[in-house]
Amino acid sequence: MNINSNIVKHYLKNAMFITGTAYSGKSTMVAMLADRYGLVPCGENYHSRVANQVIVPERQPNLCYFQTMKDWQEFVNRTPEEYEKWILGCSQEAAEFEVAELIRLSQNQKVIVDTNIPLTILHEIADYHQVAVMLSPQAMSVEKFFDRDDPDKAFLKEQIMQSEDPESTMENFKAVYSQGK
Repeated sequence: MNINSNIVKHYLKNAMFITGTAYSGKSTMVAMLADRYGLVPCGENYHSRVANQVIVPERQPNLCYFQTMKDWQEFVNRTPEEYEKWILGCSQEAAEFEVAELIRLSQNQKVIVDTNIPLTILHEIADYHQVAVMLSPQAMSVEKFFDRDDPDKAFLKEQIMQSEDPESTMENFKAVYSQGK
């Protein structure tokens, strides 16, 4: 089933979207605007609760990658091109879950969303006044990736350090992250 974008746009009239690059302040802005204007905040990956119960490799191969990968060394040693293809695929697949969840959440209340829905889709499902794009310098997200107090990032760094050549793997990971974000 496909739902035409004009129908989705109608149902998302109470949703506002913030998208952009890593370390641009999207999550901070969503929290601040939600607090100031009484909006329902939808932080990064808000759709995962439902998505993780529904995804199947045949339909969402990118979202299922962590279930199907050989090991974490495969993840941290991917080429920048493989990573970019995966990240774009995840955004496309996750967009369906995000839109469905936002239709549910925004029917009787205004919501503000930290999102990775591709701009091409946002252009179809939201008016210009509903979308903000925040950008940060590319080098910032690459160089500061492991600086945040985040268990997932600590786990990735641990996996990189366990590789046969941690220095080379770290350089590859930075190149991968630079390409994909």
